[in-house]
Amino acid sequence: MPARERQHASLLVARNVDRALLLRSHWRIAVYAALPEELDTAPLIALAQERGCRIYLPRIDGIAEPEAAATIGARWLDVVFLPLVGFDRRGVRLGTGGGYYDRAFAFRRWRSAWHAPRLVGLAYGLQQLEHITAAAHDVLMDAVVTEEGIIRCATG
Repeated sequence: MPARERQHASLLVARNVDRALLLRSHWRIAVYAALPEELDTAPLIALAQERGCRIYLPRIDGIAEPEAAATIGARWLDVVFLPLVGFDRRGVRLGTGGGYYDRAFAFRRWRSAWHAPRLVGLAYGLQQLEHITAAAHDVLMDAVVTEEGIIRCATG
């Protein structure tokens, strides 16, 4: 996708997040630092900062990273925006194969009442697939936001 189209889609996704989730100042939000081929999260990060949200980036143990000012456990986040390669309407997510998000949020598979944090994928509409067979370890998303709008998944 050309850079100009990626940037436009990123702005639309941030706008759709704002309409669908109504970000609030007390929320703790995790968002990824986008790779060049991923949907740019900069407009969403700017929006969350404007709304007064506390923003966290994922940390992967075992990989050298800059020292963080503050850390928080995955269970205490309000919303997590996830990168993805593909998704379906049920909330099954194809990632890059590392399994980091599935491990970090595995506790959601055993909860029956409390489903925080909300897991929201960020994607281009063209990344939606008809059906993805879920693996036993997959943690489903609650919603996916694209440049076209929001898709509420089975858990959302």
